[in-house]
Amino acid sequence: MTVNAPQFIARLATSADEIEAAQRLRYQVFVEELGGAGDLIDHEKRLEQDRFDPFFDHLLLYDVSRENDPVVGVYRLLRGDKAEEVGQFYSEDEYDLTILRASGRKLLELGRSCLHADYRGSMAMFHLWNALARYVFDNGIEVLFGVASFHGTDANLLAQPLSHLNDRHLAPVDLRVRARAYQPMTLVPADKIDRRRAVLETPALIKAYLKLGGFVGDGAFVDHRFNTTDVCLVLDTARMNEKQKNLYLRGNDR
Repeated sequence: MTVNAPQFIARLATSADEIEAAQRLRYQVFVEELGGAGDLIDHEKRLEQDRFDPFFDHLLLYDVSRENDPVVGVYRLLRGDKAEEVGQFYSEDEYDLTILRASGRKLLELGRSCLHADYRGSMAMFHLWNALARYVFDNGIEVLFGVASFHGTDANLLAQPLSHLNDRHLAPVDLRVRARAYQPMTLVPADKIDRRRAVLETPALIKAYLKLGGFVGDGAFVDHRFNTTDVCLVLDTARMNEKQKNLYLRGNDR
């Protein structure tokens, strides 16, 4: 379906109903499209949810020209102080974040980013990124991180993009988080990597973070519950050059 003249508004959820609207969109994308599973998913109400939801800020993108289900994009945001309340960051089940926690810098975990299928390739992600940039500025965030996913759990089928990420975008030592159930990303020797194929096979959201100067952690994590192979992306705002900062503040298409 073609979406005509959307009218976007991005803001944080302020009610349980708005969080449920985000969870419905997440259900469509992560459960129905990608085959994900989880202990707290409500299939009757079609809500993708978990125990971390009450501690996250939920950034919602609305298309107010849409009569039904106007939430068309979501981001889940967990500040370091909120992670202390829940006892961990969500991605600590997959990655050892000790090096980030010990840095003393203000951290923000990003997760559950998705767009309604009708809005992919549109200006929707531009508006979400602008709202995220405002949130980062308002909260004095210094380091952003979170897991991003390739579809599927066979790392050998992802050998080219994973090897390329490790070869070209491995995080510097002071940001280099490490996968707990360690899946090596050095699956193809550097001189055998097909760079063009690797880039084409890398999801758009991962490429967007790399374009902003982001890095990947050491090792991938195979998440059988969500039918994905995850990498941990880390973005240090102090390392961004002016061109990258301007791009970030303008937003980015997915």
